[in-house]
Amino acid sequence: MEFTNKNILITGASSGIGRALAENLSKENCNLLLCSRRIELLKELKSNSTAKIYLYKCNVRNKEEVSNVYKSIKNDVGEIDLAILNAGVGHRIKIENFNSNYAEETFGVNVLGLIYFVECLLPDFIRRKSGIIAGVSSLADNRGYSGSGFYCASKAAATIFLEGLRTELKPYGITVITIKPGFVKTPMTDKNEFKMPFLMSAQKAAQIILNGIKKEKRIIQFPFPTVISSRIIGCLPTALYDFLISYFNKKQS
Repeated sequence: MEFTNKNILITGASSGIGRALAENLSKENCNLLLCSRRIELLKELKSNSTAKIYLYKCNVRNKEEVSNVYKSIKNDVGEIDLAILNAGVGHRIKIENFNSNYAEETFGVNVLGLIYFVECLLPDFIRRKSGIIAGVSSLADNRGYSGSGFYCASKAAATIFLEGLRTELKPYGITVITIKPGFVKTPMTDKNEFKMPFLMSAQKAAQIILNGIKKEKRIIQFPFPTVISSRIIGCLPTALYDFLISYFNKKQS
């Protein structure tokens, strides 16, 4: 896919990978449709760019808000060619502070926020028999890591949802891409108290993602060492995984 003259939607565009994607795409000759709860940060991005950028305040957890934003986008530019559904949230929760409010937020953004936008996109994409949906999951979708159970479960749900969607939409000429980053330096990962191997900048991650979208890869996952280690960890027998995680947690405490 070439980005020139395309209408490209990015959710969660105010910081991290979403912002880096917007900054990189602003150098391509395309129309950017940027969504975020923090629209003041989007205004700052727009003021520093000469690209054609449309801004929308949107909490992806709110189905009605998503629907209204989609209608506004159609009124402004018409059809969307590429939707990068990037909005995400994560919390490190100790078992002593277990609280379902964090689950509601995490699944609301990472899963339902994805689904709400797909629900809006599908009728137009199916009618046209074209379009790309690129959903951001994570390499953390492979196991339930200590302190990140809500996040890992939400990303596993996103990955499986996108996989099913990809097979169902293939006959309609619609491409579905699953994006699975490892550790990327963002405001969300800045809160992590543990060492993050192969940590990369959001700008580098964004470029890898955009290169993958251009090639219409089914899965964009990176960096390579983390991809391999996540596959190995995912294949470990449950007893061995539990033993290793218990050992790691003791060393961390």
